[in-house]
Amino acid sequence: MPRRRPPYLLKETTRHGTTVWYVRKGAGPRIRIRGDYGSPEFMAAYQAAIEGKAEEPSPRAASGSFEWLLDRYRETGAWAALSVATRRQRQNIFHGVVAAAGRQPYASFTRAVIVAGREKRATTPAQARNFLDAMRGLFRWALDAGLVAVDPTAGVKNPRRAKGEGFPVWTEEEVERYEKRWPLGTRERVWLDVLLYTGLRRGDAVRLGRQHVREGVASIRTEKSGYMVEVAIPILPVLAATLSAGPTGDLAFICGERGKPLTKETFGNRFRTAARAAGVQKSAHGVRKIGATRAANAGATVSELEAIFGWQGGAMASLYTRAADRRRLARAAITKMDRNAG
Repeated sequence: MPRRRPPYLLKETTRHGTTVWYVRKGAGPRIRIRGDYGSPEFMAAYQAAIEGKAEEPSPRAASGSFEWLLDRYRETGAWAALSVATRRQRQNIFHGVVAAAGRQPYASFTRAVIVAGREKRATTPAQARNFLDAMRGLFRWALDAGLVAVDPTAGVKNPRRAKGEGFPVWTEEEVERYEKRWPLGTRERVWLDVLLYTGLRRGDAVRLGRQHVREGVASIRTEKSGYMVEVAIPILPVLAATLSAGPTGDLAFICGERGKPLTKETFGNRFRTAARAAGVQKSAHGVRKIGATRAANAGATVSELEAIFGWQGGAMASLYTRAADRRRLARAAITKMDRNAG
């Protein structure tokens, strides 16, 4: 039986086919509810509107302003096609841009302005790249729609990535330390083993549940691919034992108190806390890395790694196979340095 819609919640569809939601009590004002229907952000905004605690609606953006252009963009299929996580990330970026220059004409956003925005965030290269990605998406759509004659983001280079390997990979000793602190039968053990024995990213791991498993194989479309790439992951006996011991949720193996599912952000924070309690100063993403390292060291090919982890193009998988090959070759060749060998 379909769930009843919460009271005072109105649904509308724009001319671009985008669904928007409002709260209106009696003859009062309509209050726009942001976020994806049913998400924690959506329900928090809905509750605030019902209780009269929502922010006052901003006046309609002036035609031709950056805020007006952004409002039009968020009504399009180009915006709707982005993953939930990407829309949330870009919404946060746009919020800052609107606060600083939302009333300015969007035509005033030249290449120099975009470069200045990148440089403003230069001390945090990831934020600078995310800013450029958000502005590129907006202005590429505006160019296709005929709203601008020139894309001001064209030719603007991404900041150089800092040297390093990104999220630090867990060691086998750290995995053992976590397992000792969180034995079978704890939620925290389920969290680790789902990550470790599926190779899924946080956003996919928190969605994985029994409904995805058929004949011992879990199949799920990955968030990062825009749900276009499906990975098929056999449930190993070690993971099956962990899931059987539980506790797990009704729709997701990874859960919080009372079996409630977790957003990937909440899960990331709670997993980090659980790792700290085990004396491990690393994140959930590092667990995915040790899974790839284990597979590569056991001889997994580039194609096999891509099938497990949902990568494409060979570049990411090759990082792991090359490292594993170097270790194997070194072990085989080291005796040749000993002139007394043989």
